[in-house]
Amino acid sequence: MTKQEEEIQENIDSELKKSDSKQNNSSKKSHGEILKEQICEGQETYNKKASSIILSSLTAGLEIGFSFLLICTLFYYAGGSFSEETLFKLISLVYPVGFILVILGQSILFTEQTSLLTLPILNNKREAGSLFRIWGLVIFGNLLGGYLMSLVLIWIGPKLGIFEFSTFEAIAKHVTKPDSLTIFVSAILAGWLMGLLSWLLTSSSETISRIVIIFVITATMSFTGLHHSIIGNIEVFSGMITSPQIEFIDYLKFICFAILGNAIGGAVFVALLKYRAFVYNVDGNHTNY
Repeated sequence: MTKQEEEIQENIDSELKKSDSKQNNSSKKSHGEILKEQICEGQETYNKKASSIILSSLTAGLEIGFSFLLICTLFYYAGGSFSEETLFKLISLVYPVGFILVILGQSILFTEQTSLLTLPILNNKREAGSLFRIWGLVIFGNLLGGYLMSLVLIWIGPKLGIFEFSTFEAIAKHVTKPDSLTIFVSAILAGWLMGLLSWLLTSSSETISRIVIIFVITATMSFTGLHHSIIGNIEVFSGMITSPQIEFIDYLKFICFAILGNAIGGAVFVALLKYRAFVYNVDGNHTNY
């Protein structure tokens, strides 16, 4: 790092400290305050042991499966009353439940953590290699938890009479129907929304408002059909296990493009843009001096 770069970094850190120490009578947080909290939260994840990260992300993969449980149940029971197209819109009413459980329960979900974990890299507090290591651990835990929850639901659903194997097939076919490029761009938009979700949650401290934010963002993803890698993992994996119409290549295509798209959406369109907007403002203020 050159002397000029060190001075710029010192200015950024100084502004972040000022934002953290400001006393504001209103509940509204400034851009700098939110950014400061986001960087600190990201740092906390980096400081955790690998075993803790894997266990927490495994828990998130399991918990988000409750969304899939409700999706399948609604799809099965409302199937005789609505068209399939309408059913996939109605699913948005129950889709957020797993996200609420995961996020308020503070389990580590890849798409929510994408921008959080990128910010310390942008702020020169961590190296890029450590980012990919953490991402790898979180993705592994989320996917593994999803596989386990999928196997449980495949077994329990028909026994309780709340859905059948045909339900898994219909949902998986719907998720994997678009071509690879469409899934990729759709996943970027979903990752963008999840990064914004993390940012908005930091700006709010009340539980009710946080639940509303989670519901609005995730219901938007579901209603518009955007691809979320972690819950989509359960949807497509379940279809692959129970139906010959969903092949391994369909699962592989989905999970690769969805993870990559989600990562880009959160890291670039939220973390990078939000951080650079703050930095440009800092540079402008110091230039004026």
